[in-house]
Amino acid sequence: MESKPSAADAIPTFTATLIIRRFDPEVDAEPRWQDFDVELRATDRILDALHKIKWEQDGSLTFRRSCAHGVCGSDAMRINGRNRLACKTLIKDLDISQPIYVEAIKGLPLEKDLIVDMEPFFDSFKAVNPFLMAGSAPKGGKERKQSPVERARFDDTTKCILCAACTSSCPVFWTDGQYFGPAAIVNAHRFIFDSRDEGAQVRLDILNDKEGVWRCRTTFNCTDACPRGIQVTQAIAEVKQAILRGKP
Repeated sequence: MESKPSAADAIPTFTATLIIRRFDPEVDAEPRWQDFDVELRATDRILDALHKIKWEQDGSLTFRRSCAHGVCGSDAMRINGRNRLACKTLIKDLDISQPIYVEAIKGLPLEKDLIVDMEPFFDSFKAVNPFLMAGSAPKGGKERKQSPVERARFDDTTKCILCAACTSSCPVFWTDGQYFGPAAIVNAHRFIFDSRDEGAQVRLDILNDKEGVWRCRTTFNCTDACPRGIQVTQAIAEVKQAILRGKP
């Protein structure tokens, strides 16, 4: 008895060309571009295309991925010149009549193919004390309560998944290896405006440094790059205001 075709079989396929910037430190003196033709469906994502290349054409292709659902942030890369998550970028949203260019994010040391060294990024993140700082015991000795309005004040910046898409889209970060970068400032914002936290001034002093918020040139690249829709530039502006006028 013949089996019925699956729903996936009914979706038309087509051939797309991915041009990937490759780099193997054991072989290459400089990065190089390599073409791959991949059979895909419109509902596939760039991550699916990378998997097909790795599994069917070139097992040496190297990239990071984990959850594949836009939560872990590990597969941030430049796709057609824009920072995106490979797992959230659908083929149908790209112009497949043209090659699709894929490369590693900029501003961080390139390790291999689409993988960069994230340590400088995480060093900046850790430098702003991204954790609750409270020296006093909670009232009643149990919980640090806050109202819905107090919680909403910093809701946007709780969404960061540390993918580095915003930071590695920043022209200042590309040219200044000391700048904290948007993601670190976003995570500082998340605690600066948390009513339960008592370390706001510590973080504001850190970000008042010459490589802190004042290096931001308000280009909005970071906001455009954020896969979670965080208003990154606005958060940076609010931290600037808190330094100048005090935490509201």
